[in-house]
Amino acid sequence: MKKFGKGFLIGALATAGATVGALFSFKKTVVEPIENQEEKIEENRKRALRKQRSSHLQ
Repeated sequence: MKKFGKGFLIGALATAGATVGALFSFKKTVVEPIENQEEKIEENRKRALRKQRSSHLQ
């Protein structure tokens, strides 16, 4: 019974580690590029708005 407990604990830890690794890699490959693209779009909108306001002042 002792071996079963050790094996179960090691298996549970390995499964948890694999899950955390999969979530981390998903975040790095999918979520962060989308967030970076949204930040770039927002920065371009701000720039365009500043240019638009500046051109109407003259």
